[in-house]
Amino acid sequence: MTPDIASAFGPLLRLIDPETAHGLALRALRLGLAGSARVDDPRLAVQTLGLSFANPLGLAAGFDKNAVALAPLSRLGFGFVEAGTVTLRPQPGNPRPRLFRLVEDRAVINRMGFNNDGIETFLGNLDRRPRGVPVGGNIGINKENADPERDYPALVRALGRKVDYITINISSPNTPGLRDLQGEARLKAILAAIAADMPSHPPLLVKIAPDLAPEGVEAVVATCIDGGVAGLIVSNTTIARPKLRSAQAHQAGGLSGAPLLRPSTEVLRLAARLAAGRLVLIGVGGIASGDDILAKLKAGASLVQIYTEFAYAGPGLVPRLLHELLHALSREGFASVQAAIGADL
Repeated sequence: MTPDIASAFGPLLRLIDPETAHGLALRALRLGLAGSARVDDPRLAVQTLGLSFANPLGLAAGFDKNAVALAPLSRLGFGFVEAGTVTLRPQPGNPRPRLFRLVEDRAVINRMGFNNDGIETFLGNLDRRPRGVPVGGNIGINKENADPERDYPALVRALGRKVDYITINISSPNTPGLRDLQGEARLKAILAAIAADMPSHPPLLVKIAPDLAPEGVEAVVATCIDGGVAGLIVSNTTIARPKLRSAQAHQAGGLSGAPLLRPSTEVLRLAARLAAGRLVLIGVGGIASGDDILAKLKAGASLVQIYTEFAYAGPGLVPRLLHELLHALSREGFASVQAAIGADL
């Protein structure tokens, strides 16, 4: 089966509960039913974070929380895959329903609450990770009995060299108090605790919210630079509710998808200007076309990630986006992805 054929089953999955559909999609991936696709073109290659990426398009955390389908996902043509969010202890997450499609808005609201099987299961699944495609691990704290200055270092230590980079998730809106960790003092303390516990580790990235005020972005950027962070992922889901048409727009949780494209890109551009090349940036939020990817690159991203549009469009989206990106690069006179990074700054 090819990714395009697998994508043709998408409308059927949208007839059932979105979380059940997500589980079925993961099962199909593990069975190899999504096929494979590669877009090999040297213009897409990116060298960053000390790693080689065949292309800048990655899968964001949240899709494969327990790292069960990394190899099948890599075969779809992604340049990298980020698994998680994983916590030290297993947790069920918030009560269902907790995942909502906003079809009219090409968006999703989720309040999953870091549901995952815990770090021990995650580590075992990483033994089956693909080779040749960078894999990131996204880490978070448990809802109960959490100590960020204790738990984040423990998670970094556990992942060790099993992943190519580690993302510190301090911006999900679905764990009480988590976003408070984006404050300068708390983030500084977490980074200091990690450095003291494990001075040598894979590159660290911090995932931030699109709802930060400009002064908040400035504080995060400065703290990350001072704390030895390699980069930022911009951004997580938003608690804002722009003008939406769906009947599910009132649901609590984080909004992702098309409505996030503009605000997340604005925060990305601000972070890029403030970082001035001292942080690697990964752009996330609302990507649905090659032009969207190019806009993120020009705003300062070296890499990008997708999730919501992948859930709507299916596996065939990945090669389509890469071909569209190649056309967009050519149209705007860029010789490569690397040449487009930061072009609008």
